[in-house]
Amino acid sequence: MTKTGLKVKAKLDKRKYPLKVRVSDEEMASLNIKPDKFHGEWNYTIEPRKGRSGKSG
Repeated sequence: MTKTGLKVKAKLDKRKYPLKVRVSDEEMASLNIKPDKFHGEWNYTIEPRKGRSGKSG
């Protein structure tokens, strides 16, 4: 805990993830990325895709 009361928790993720996964330009364009007002090139939110019911697949 910091002097101001900030608490940070972390947990190690030991799962294996595939390497060198390629994302097409079409897939990137389909993401609903909302840049933040402060350094939107670094800080952003990925929201659910437009026109989808929220179901995966």
